[in-house]
Amino acid sequence: MKSLKIILIFTSVFAFSQSNIFDRLSVLDNNGKTWYNIDGYSITSEVFNNSFDEKGLKKIFKKHNITETDLKIRDEKIDFNNYFITKKQNIAGNIFQTNNYYFVENPNNTTTVVWFIKNGITDRETEEELVNKIINNQIPRENFVQLQIQSIDFVGRKIELGNSCYWSYLNTVQCPYFGEMNWSIHKTLEDAKQSIENQFNVTKTRKSTKIASENIVDVEFEGVPTKAKKVIVEFTGVNSALAGMSGGKSLTVYYIAENVRNKNISCVMSFWNNDLINPDTKLPPLLEKVMNVK
Repeated sequence: MKSLKIILIFTSVFAFSQSNIFDRLSVLDNNGKTWYNIDGYSITSEVFNNSFDEKGLKKIFKKHNITETDLKIRDEKIDFNNYFITKKQNIAGNIFQTNNYYFVENPNNTTTVVWFIKNGITDRETEEELVNKIINNQIPRENFVQLQIQSIDFVGRKIELGNSCYWSYLNTVQCPYFGEMNWSIHKTLEDAKQSIENQFNVTKTRKSTKIASENIVDVEFEGVPTKAKKVIVEFTGVNSALAGMSGGKSLTVYYIAENVRNKNISCVMSFWNNDLINPDTKLPPLLEKVMNVK
């Protein structure tokens, strides 16, 4: 019986842990920067012609608002000469954003900056692994997405979008009047759940937003029966004026964290009250492609 328990525990961990970094990573090249999405992080890397010395780094530090008083340490797990700097920034209420910077001397004797941004718990091991992959030019081309999108790879399934949708951010698709969604693939399901909770808390604590309603609903997400947090958000002040430009008065948002095709995904989907909403499904076209409400 003891052996059986060990096997069951191992199977459960294997099923819900996505340890391969490339299975969770999306990458986009745009305007001289490379953007990455993994585990709820927003990440950029940029190569500067500056040398990795006091004179060269001074200009780069200034560009990233790094001061002389910020603690700069060498990360021994990075393959190249480097400085690691971490800073926290208050976003709203009790919510803090962590900014982890890696200033690295690359093989061309210039400097690469890899900047990790995340709300909530960060993972230095994943950060270090990704930095080494970036500097060693080991990111597979299949992890890169196109700037112009006709379709997307959504957790291993190709979804056709047509001509009306675009990236408003990496792994954030906006389709005017058809809905919007953002997603990330995580190492663990618990991290995915924390990610959607962080996104909800940011929305909830903004001064210009009001949560009109909040409840848990049964949905089917990518064929998986699950629960979603459904929230209706109303806007006041400046945000109310911006919403009014499109005629929308309120935003309906669905927050989901689930294991889909053996990948742990966090996904936030939303639409305005004046979007093209199907009266039968109560959803706009983009959301219909991945979810139905029971």
